[in-house]
Parts: sequence; structure tokens; C-alpha cells
Amino acid sequence: MQKTMALTSLLVCADAKAVPMLTRILAGLGIGVEHCDDPPTALARLGTQPFDALLVDCKEETPAFELIASVRKTRVNKATLVIAMVDGRNRVRDVFAKGANFVLYKPISLERAGASLRAAHGLMRRERRRNQRISLHTNACLAYATTESAPGTVVELSESGMGIQADRKLPPSCKVYFQFALPGQVSSVRLSGEVMWQDSSGRVGIRFADVPQTSRRVLNEWLRRNLSHHQDTAPAPAAPASTSPLAGLGLLAVSNADRRERSRHACRLGAEVYRVGSNVPTRCSLSDIGTGGCYVETTEPFPSATAVLIVVRTSDIKLRIQGTVQAMHRGFGMGVSFSLKTTEEREQVQQLIALVSQPPELSSLVEPWTR
Repeated sequence: MQKTMALTSLLVCADAKAVPMLTRILAGLGIGVEHCDDPPTALARLGTQPFDALLVDCKEETPAFELIASVRKTRVNKATLVIAMVDGRNRVRDVFAKGANFVLYKPISLERAGASLRAAHGLMRRERRRNQRISLHTNACLAYATTESAPGTVVELSESGMGIQADRKLPPSCKVYFQFALPGQVSSVRLSGEVMWQDSSGRVGIRFADVPQTSRRVLNEWLRRNLSHHQDTAPAPAAPASTSPLAGLGLLAVSNADRRERSRHACRLGAEVYRVGSNVPTRCSLSDIGTGGCYVETTEPFPSATAVLIVVRTSDIKLRIQGTVQAMHRGFGMGVSFSLKTTEEREQVQQLIALVSQPPELSSLVEPWTR
């Protein structure tokens, strides 16, 4: 089956009733299924074979959580979509904190599991597409550290990063600001990224950091158009991270510990931002959020080191969290580091992250500022 399926999954479950039902649903979605009864056997497979999804039964919580943590450390499956099967004994908040992307509630039913796996299927396709890269040749303007308007050329592009040819060596691990135009697009793309690698020939691998919404729309439109003839065809076999200089540029491709600290979840949340001590709100949008902070899109960002209060309302929670502006990009927005002082504040941020990580029909419960 797996040889003819575009997507693959590993099902780790010993439930004799759930396994055939989940296999049937996944096969109906065009997802090949390999089955393991226990986490140790599954981990051995995950260390050598790439999978688009890992489904783990959390009946035995400790080995299930250890498997989820371990898969993030493997070279070939660190970005795999993890779907945890839980019941009333599992705390869903803990499951997400361990690295799961989705949950399926037990007892498994055909209708409920089918709806959840269809949503997960869309994310699998998107993540597979994120790994596809398009070769191109377009001039770019770079700024970093004390350097402004340095020339460069974008030679490879994906949703999560790009390869460039630079005229000079960039400082290691620095943040770089780019402006470039894509072939056939009128609007320029402006974004920032992080240097992940560079070689002696001037080739540099960049992972995207902050991408304003307008630039994200231009980027996604161009990628969709140029990748359209690749979608729905069987993908090339995944290569180990070390064989491709651009491998692992995505935020999901870092180690599990680093991922908890640095990863961001793309979102579109309406928010109000206040300078601490002021009652004058700035209406804006959050374009990504993580446990450590968020990126605020606004044409009038506050200066670095400004203490701010961010207010986000959803249908379920009202989040009020203080932070400090870490980076200010004039005309784009600002990166804010959270100051999480209480358990309640940390739990609220985790709730919001879990919400924006859900399928579109669930994340639409977030109420943008439209009035």
C-alpha cells in the first residue's frame, strides 16, 4: 500500500478495534499505514524511515510521551505530524506540551476520527509542500548588523526558507533583512530570516523568522502557482538532513528542546497592544506566536526595550500578557518577548497556541479586531 500512497503514517497502537478503523480512514485519505504494537519497535522504524504522520496511543502515558519526545530528535522525522490518541485520564494540555500536534479522543469512532484525520491530512500535505523548493534567480537587497543594502541573489525558495548567493560572508547565526521581487509579481517581498549555514562559495541557507502578512500572501501565491504541477503527484523520497544544505530550514526541524523555546505557530489574531502605564491601545495583528513570545504586525512599532501589554480575546479566553519589545522593524512590526510570571499566564499562552494550531474550522473561533 505504501508504495502507491503519496503520504505515509506509522500507527502505534495495540487496540484491536481501533487499528482497523484508523487504517481504513487513513487509507481512504490516501495515507499509507504501517502498524507497530509498542513504542520501542516504533522508535526503531522512526530512526530510519520518514513518515508524514505518527499516531500514538497514550493509554500507557509514559512510554507514549517518551516516544513523542524521541521522534523530535530523529534526523528523518523531527518534523513529523504527531497525533495522540487520548481518553479522560490524559491531560490534553500535557499532551500538547510534549510535542503532539493533534489529539484523537477515545473510544475511536469512524465519524469523529474521520473529521480529525481529514484536518490533519491537510496539514500533512502542506508540510510536504513546505519541503519542496523552487530554483530561481532574482536579485535581493540584504541588511544585517551594521551593513545596509548589501547585494545578493535568491537561488532557491520554499515556504519556510530560501537559499541565497551572497557577495560577502555573513556573520554566523545573525538575523538578516531581505527585500526582493519574485518573477511575475509586482509587489516586493520583505522579510527577515536567520542564517542556518553558509559555505566558502557564498551560498547561504536562510530560515524565515518574521514574515509580514502582506509579504506572506505574495510569497504563498507565487509558491502555489509554481508548485501546482507538483502537488497530487508522488513525492521524491525524503533525504537525510545532511545530504541537502537547505534541509531542516523549517521551524519544526529543530531539536525538541530548542523547538519549545524558539518555534512559532503562524496565526492571524487581532490584538490590542499598550505601552505599560498607558491606556491608549494600538490595534494590530499577531502573525505568529510561541511560548516565548510573538510577532506583532503594525506600521508603528514601539522602540526596542519598550515594556508592553498585549490583549487577545477569543471565544474562550481573554489573554493579557506583559512583554518587552526585542526587535523593531519600522513599517513592519515588532518582536515581543513574553514575561510569563504566573502559572495562569503560561497556561493561557499554551491554550492560545493549541487553538491556533487547530484546523481552520476550529481556529476560526479566534475573534479578529474587525470593528
